[in-house]
Amino acid sequence: MALTTLALVLAAAVIHAVWNMLVAGARDNQATLAVATAVGVLVAAPLAILRWHVDPAAWPFILASSIAELIYFWLLTTAYQRAELSLVYPIARGTAPVLVLIVSAGVLGATSSLAQAAGVALVGLGVLLVRGLRHNSAARWSDVGLALAVAVSIASYTLIDKQGVQHADPVSYVVLILIMPAVAGLAYVAARGGTKRVRAAVGTRAVVGGVFSIGAYGLVLFALTMAPAAAVAATREVSVVFAAILGAVFLHEKVGTSRLVGSVVVVIGIALVVLG
Repeated sequence: MALTTLALVLAAAVIHAVWNMLVAGARDNQATLAVATAVGVLVAAPLAILRWHVDPAAWPFILASSIAELIYFWLLTTAYQRAELSLVYPIARGTAPVLVLIVSAGVLGATSSLAQAAGVALVGLGVLLVRGLRHNSAARWSDVGLALAVAVSIASYTLIDKQGVQHADPVSYVVLILIMPAVAGLAYVAARGGTKRVRAAVGTRAVVGGVFSIGAYGLVLFALTMAPAAAVAATREVSVVFAAILGAVFLHEKVGTSRLVGSVVVVIGIALVVLG
């Protein structure tokens, strides 16, 4: 991977971790994520229109992915209400590629290698380390289960999008799949607090979060034009480590050695899964 491409992917990893930190640290993370998603759609819409290409075959995938994204947003905000960024993010982002591999191999008939099997084992070990091995420092298993549910939703829309994006321009596709979650999210928040709750979430945190979420996706798309998809996918998951660091520095989470080491182990496992 060229140095320029590496820089793009690392930048995408950082800003992806940052927007998650902004949502996790928000007083009302449901409203913040809803506003951020709407901002992301508005920012990317002009480019999506300029690049517009959506085949009729894409629409079933767009609908399915929109539903999966909506479930993902709800699970993510629920997880961040109950547990720390440095716990949820490594488990959710780290386990998702493993689930994609398992479904691809077990259901779709894709082949898997010994290196990928080792990667799955390392991700499992990393999850245990992130959770904490000592009873007095261990997170609740219910929180771990919620983070794993987030991983299932990520894996679901990843598998859907892998097929759907073949029938549409990537930018047009991502804007379309985010419209329903944005509208539904704002409606949900307004129904449980009125427009006052939505207005309260409109601010720097939500705007930056929305721009960063779309920006991270754009940088990855650009990197994919210059490097193999496997290398880009493996490198971007360094965001797992960044999230643990951001949680410690900015959200004042107690990120011990076990959680930090576990995040690194997860990244190594992901690399084996993606590159193996």
